[in-house]
Amino acid sequence: MSSLAVKLAAALLTLSFATAAHAQDYPKRPVTMIVPFAAGGTSDVIARVVAEEMAKSLGQPIVIENIVGAGGSIALARAARAEADGYAIAIGNAGTSAATYTIYPKLSFTPDSFVPIAMVAKTFGIVALRKDFPARNLQEFIAHAKKNPGKINLGHAGVGSSNFLICKSFVQAAGIDVTLVGYRGAAPALTDAIGGQIDGVCDAAASVSQAIDDKLVKAMVVGSTVRLATLPELPTSAEAGLPEFEAQGWNGLFAPKGTPPAVIAKLNAAAKSAVESDAVKKRFHDLSTVAPDANEHTPEVLQQLVTRDVEKYRKLLEEKK
Repeated sequence: MSSLAVKLAAALLTLSFATAAHAQDYPKRPVTMIVPFAAGGTSDVIARVVAEEMAKSLGQPIVIENIVGAGGSIALARAARAEADGYAIAIGNAGTSAATYTIYPKLSFTPDSFVPIAMVAKTFGIVALRKDFPARNLQEFIAHAKKNPGKINLGHAGVGSSNFLICKSFVQAAGIDVTLVGYRGAAPALTDAIGGQIDGVCDAAASVSQAIDDKLVKAMVVGSTVRLATLPELPTSAEAGLPEFEAQGWNGLFAPKGTPPAVIAKLNAAAKSAVESDAVKKRFHDLSTVAPDANEHTPEVLQQLVTRDVEKYRKLLEEKK
């Protein structure tokens, strides 16, 4: 073996030992979880619930960093540039981690810029209207919208967000022409719907269910095949007469490409422990959110979701623009 080959082998061995030592000691300081939206929205609420429990397993705090703008792509760009050492991770969804590649084709990152850690939640999309909107049910709303094309506006958390996809899926299924208004997060959109500045919102049950319970807005439909335990009176899309409307989403954790597998494994184990805990299950129930099934905790499952939804939302967003 040449001296160059010996030196190269020694360097690789040293790097391997260093990586293993890093993973064994990880984490030695707080971890940052990047949230692509403003505080108070679905991704933010789920991130905080999961992060609190993950921190117990990791033995270090997880600090939430909210970065808004461009449907979450600014936050994901920040995450992609972060050191691949496990100290900066991000929470994403079908919008930020799949549809965004069709909406913003010149992004500085791709799906390959990230390593999946784990799916942490399943979410359900709801269409809700300001409380004084002149429609008592979904069919009345659709009829009203068809008589007033372009005059009704529905808010969402920004182009590229999962709430934007709920809106797009809904209006295409309903065959209506409404104005979609993007905000810097789900919370400010909901605030304007409550205040009557917009006609309604497309939102996940996690962030809108309390406002529905408090009768601050009135829900029309949940894009699910089964009713939600926390909103038992709210009809599913099939029950409301619009079976084509499907809005069941997910939230998952990602790390920058190159993060050591042993670090990913520790983060995955912490995420799995968190969503299986009684504390998170209780909070998820209250938020009309569901934890992944036992066989859905792996990074491979999250990668499959990303791959599936990149294509799914490419078709949705390119058709009937």
